[in-house]
Amino acid sequence: KTGIPDFDMAQMQEVNLAQVPLPQLSQLKAQFDQDVQFLSTSVLQLKAVQQKFVSSKEMLAKLVPENDGKEALIPLTPSLYVPGRLTRTDNVLLDIGTGYFTEKTIEEAKSYFQRKVEYLSKQIEDIQPALVEKQKMREVVLSVWQSRMQQLAAQTRSTSS
Repeated sequence: KTGIPDFDMAQMQEVNLAQVPLPQLSQLKAQFDQDVQFLSTSVLQLKAVQQKFVSSKEMLAKLVPENDGKEALIPLTPSLYVPGRLTRTDNVLLDIGTGYFTEKTIEEAKSYFQRKVEYLSKQIEDIQPALVEKQKMREVVLSVWQSRMQQLAAQTRSTSS
């Protein structure tokens, strides 16, 4: 934490950035950079998890009774597969987190994955406005910061001439 309070858009409009000392303006810029980076990373991570649920739901379509008894490659790790045989294609084991599994029918599993996708979509939608607001505030602070740096450079050149 930089010691600079978090500003929302209403507070930002009340602060005259031209009056803020350059070191504090630099800290404020750094804080907004950090906030935007954090929120952007969060959205990307949520989208990656969401895509895994979408992929899992799509894979359920391949578990049909006609495939019962067929050979398949079973993943032990993301990069290690072993040969296996499909049995009981009417049920699946779902990893519901922290080492817990539950047995579900194909339809129950599809519903589970759909709920997870919808939940993550809502989380992403909730984060997007905060990300957009932080990006706008960062742009305002960056603009003022660049202007002040140019003024400082111009003053330095004029005093050294």
